[in-house]
Parts: sequence; structure tokens; C-alpha cells
Amino acid sequence: MDVRIYKPAKTAMQQGRAGTDRWILEFEPGAREVEPLMGWTSSRDTRRQLRLRFDSKDDAIAYAEKHGLMYSVELPKERKIEPKAYADNFRFDRMGRWTH
Repeated sequence: MDVRIYKPAKTAMQQGRAGTDRWILEFEPGAREVEPLMGWTSSRDTRRQLRLRFDSKDDAIAYAEKHGLMYSVELPKERKIEPKAYADNFRFDRMGRWTH
């Protein structure tokens, strides 16, 4: 069974970066079955509901290797912070419309 190791991104509903400092090991979904009468999908794999949290990427990789799991690591994207200043709204070479 394959597992995915990643660092979660912050949600759109929060301003801070709480909960994004830990690495998560998550099992990939197994085979799904379609119930013939209603058409609902189901799975007998209960590992899909399991999410393990680790303090570092190395701990998560060590856990996967110890238990013989094939894993893939998704590295987080670096935040690009552009410096901004309030005075830039009033520059004389501003390209946007002046609405004040």
C-alpha cells in the first residue's frame, strides 16, 4: 500500500499558519466498490481514514520504512513574500487608476 508524506498548507479560513508545522503520513485510497442498487461507492479499506502526524519528515520516512510501506514525499512550496508599502499607493508612476 502506498502512503503519501506531506506538510499541509494553511486553510483559506485562517490567517495564521497554525497546524502547518507538522508532517502528515496519509494512506492512499484503496479499491472502491460500487453498490449495484443505489450506486453508492464504498471501500473496505479503513486505513484511508488514518492520518499520522510527525514532527519531522525524517520521522515519517522512518515510520514508513520500518513498516515496509512504499512512500512518496511532497515537499512544501516556499512562500514568496513581496514587500509592500502603503506609500506605493500614492506613487506618481503608478499604472492603475487613481480613485482617491
